Amino acid sequence: MSIYELKPKFQNLLRPLVRRLYSTGVTANQVTLAACVLSVLLGALLVKFADVSTLFFLLPIWMFLRMALNAIDGMLAREFNQKTPLGGYLNEATDVISDTALYLPFAFVAPFGWGVIALVIFLAFMSEFLGVLGQVHGSGRRYDGPMGKSDRAFVFGLMGTIYAVLGQLPAWFGWTLYVVAFLLTLTCINRVRMGLKG
Repeated sequence: MSIYELKPKFQNLLRPLVRRLYSTGVTANQVTLAACVLSVLLGALLVKFADVSTLFFLLPIWMFLRMALNAIDGMLAREFNQKTPLGGYLNEATDVISDTALYLPFAFVAPFGWGVIALVIFLAFMSEFLGVLGQVHGSGRRYDGPMGKSDRAFVFGLMGTIYAVLGQLPAWFGWTLYVVAFLLTLTCINRVRMGLKG
C-alpha cells in the first residue's frame, strides 16, 4: 500500500488546471524544471537556516505543491501529446535532485546526522533507479511501495511540521529515518520482485 495509489483521484482534481496551463502554452518540461529549481532553492534555504525551525513550515506546503506539479507535468505529457525523450530524462533526474535537496536540511537538525540522511538519500535514489529499470526490462515503470516518493514526501513533510511546531525534534526521532531506510529497502526489493514478475 502506498500514497501513490491515490494519484488518479488527485489527477482528476487537477485536470481543469492542467487544461488551463496547456491553453496558455505551458509545457510539461517547464513544469518539471520549475519544480526542481524551487525544490533546490527551498532546500538551500533550510540548510542555511536549519536552526530557524519555523521555516520548516514551508516543507509540508512545498511537498504537497511539488506532488501537484509532478502530477501536472505527467498529465501535460500524456494527455496533451508533450511526451519527449528529454522529458523522460528530466522527469527522473529532477526527482532525485529535488529529493536530495529537500532531505538534506535534516542533516543539520538534531537528532539526525549525516550518516542516516545519506543512507535515506542513497536508498531513495536506488528505489527510483530500480523503478526505472522495470521499463528497461519490459515490465513498465515500477511504483511499488511501501516507501515511494509520495510516502517519503508525507514523512518528511510531517517531520518538518513537528520541528516547526515544537522548535526541536524529540530524541527518539533519531530512529524515524532508520525505519524509513528499512521501508525503502523493502521498496527496492518489491520493485525488483514485481519487475521480474511483470
